[in-house]
Amino acid sequence: MTPKSNGKSRANGGTAPDITFYRANEKPYGAFSNLYRREIIFEGRTYPTSEHAYQAGKARKEEVREWILSAPTPSLAAMAAHDLYTWDVTPDWSTTKFDRMRAVLEAKFTQHEDLRALLLSTGTARLVEVGRVDNAVNRLWGEVAGRGSNMLGVLLMELRAALSSHRSDPSAGKRRGRREEDRADAAALEQA
Repeated sequence: MTPKSNGKSRANGGTAPDITFYRANEKPYGAFSNLYRREIIFEGRTYPTSEHAYQAGKARKEEVREWILSAPTPSLAAMAAHDLYTWDVTPDWSTTKFDRMRAVLEAKFTQHEDLRALLLSTGTARLVEVGRVDNAVNRLWGEVAGRGSNMLGVLLMELRAALSSHRSDPSAGKRRGRREEDRADAAALEQA
């Protein structure tokens, strides 16, 4: 796999090019998008995508949550949740949303070996969600024209580091495949 590079390598010490992603259907790194269609089990419930699981935490009332979750696509679930009235949003959402995303990503990348392998195959590259439309949401979770917090990328890199360090733990070897197997899985995903 050749990483898509935008010429920047701020966070990885210049050792690897940035890997950029945005659309869920982009090969191979579209799988990093929360819009990527892969079921996850989170908080005892099966969600069609990580976006659905994340947005479910935003709604204060159960009926509003179910309405968001009835969206047939992850992008529609996101749009519905972004337009909630203030009184329909969980009061502490601004302080809990990153922890929720962290937990959702952990579920996604530990429940699916191919996705875990793809994430680990990125090594030390800086992962960047590159938004196409300049707005506050895209600048929070990613970057637009090189500006933004890139929180999705940051959380993915944190998870990658945790999975990598867990992999180096000898007791983790029973559950985790070797690096060569992970590369083979990532290559197979790229071909899919």
